[in-house]
Amino acid sequence: MKEIQMKRGQQGFTLIELMIVVAIIGILAAVAIPAYQDYTQRAQVAEAFTMTAGAKTAIAEYAQSNGAYPDANALQDLDLDGSPAIDGNYASAVVAEDTGVITITMKAAGVVGANVAGGDIVLTPPDLTTMTGSFTWECATDATEIEQKFLPNSCSAS
Repeated sequence: MKEIQMKRGQQGFTLIELMIVVAIIGILAAVAIPAYQDYTQRAQVAEAFTMTAGAKTAIAEYAQSNGAYPDANALQDLDLDGSPAIDGNYASAVVAEDTGVITITMKAAGVVGANVAGGDIVLTPPDLTTMTGSFTWECATDATEIEQKFLPNSCSAS
């Protein structure tokens, strides 16, 4: 009797093939996770700038109409008094009376990324006595608190 040999197809993957796939996925994850965390923290800082946009507009309009920055009563009228005057998901902000300076404080680690947690960003309006042209806010932060890569291009660490 002649034995009939059947052609067998591949039954599955070998152990080495599976190990190679797992190693490739591990390498991709090692690169992707830190990049994702950076993008997440940039978005959290961007929220802080977005939430202060209304206050910046109100302060600029008040200053241009009255020739001075809002005092305590004007801040109350503008609904910018209190502590914090502005509260977002990832940051809170306080507006200083008579100067219009907005100080943004990022929330604690766990709510925001560790690289931006507790950092302060200060938005300073122009000096009204020397201002010519457009109303431009100056942005500053301590580079030891929040690295430049997490800030918008319009804000430079000092």
